[in-house]
Amino acid sequence: MTLHALVTGAAGFIGSHLVEALLAVGGSVRAVDALTPSYDLDVKQANTAGFAHHDRCEWIVADLRRADLDALCDGVDVVFHLAGQPGVRESWSAGFEDYVEHNVVATQRLLEAAVRADVGRFVYASSSAVYGNLGEYPTTERAVPAPHSPYGVTKLAGEHLCGLYAANWGLPTVALRYFTVYGPRQRPDMAMHRLVEAALDGTAFPLFGDGSQVREFTDVGDVVAANLLAGTRPLAPGTIVNVAGGEPATLRRVIDVVEDLVGRPVHLDPRPSQAGDVARTGGSTDRARRLLGWQPQVSLEAGLLRQVDWHRGRRHGRGDHDVVDASPPEHRGPPRSTRRAPVTGSMADD
Repeated sequence: MTLHALVTGAAGFIGSHLVEALLAVGGSVRAVDALTPSYDLDVKQANTAGFAHHDRCEWIVADLRRADLDALCDGVDVVFHLAGQPGVRESWSAGFEDYVEHNVVATQRLLEAAVRADVGRFVYASSSAVYGNLGEYPTTERAVPAPHSPYGVTKLAGEHLCGLYAANWGLPTVALRYFTVYGPRQRPDMAMHRLVEAALDGTAFPLFGDGSQVREFTDVGDVVAANLLAGTRPLAPGTIVNVAGGEPATLRRVIDVVEDLVGRPVHLDPRPSQAGDVARTGGSTDRARRLLGWQPQVSLEAGLLRQVDWHRGRRHGRGDHDVVDASPPEHRGPPRSTRRAPVTGSMADD
């Protein structure tokens, strides 16, 4: 691949994997991150170890709200816009201003620069949070979004901006709606990360609600593969595509799997449900299959095994700089049914 890409949010969980995957397939990357203190900056810096000094990567620390975005977009074929303020629970009250600045204002500025630079494709990282509690599963992209949190509102606003710049300026945008992404380098505030750490430490895991909430968990390698395809496949400007793991599970089931992989029970600290949390997510991948030739490849158990191994490796001083398997589906090995990690007891029956 001879693509010259701009990746924003490059020091983050998904962004760092995407940069490495682009480099692995022969692309060149302008990797940008503001290194905001949303979590430990040492963690973010560690995420860049696999590309910060690569000869085909230009690593830049810049805030999209203030930076010269014309310079960032200059000569770029594809923009992968993954930067943003993540998380539902912090998006209420005084925190909302940061979400508007990072998720709406920065996105609009980058779209303007992409138009001026005549960028060939603009891939926007959206979220299943735009759907809210629709009660229609699996949810298709034709469903009318109804966000259940301020975070979801800002991600939907970014989608609408992409649609506006596609309709008015012909910018070839595509929005990918991610469903609960997990895997190595997951943010420390995310439930899967905290669950695995609690299991390994023998400490309590705060369980918000009764554990019956359902999520469509999606492996980070599958998400990166969807991005690569979205950046190169012919698509109508303004396209919106779900990126979902194809295997909804309750939080209780995830706890069971992690207990089995770690080899001991997880101590739970029951807490009330939180404002903005939805009861269920689940996305149809029919459009992704049709337009991108993409479908999820990694089962929940296999993905969790890799994430647990990553947590263990960090404890033993082993960094994780391996590029995730983001090759096209036809080159990715056996289908999900034969790639599961070993499971025992009720998990095998789920």
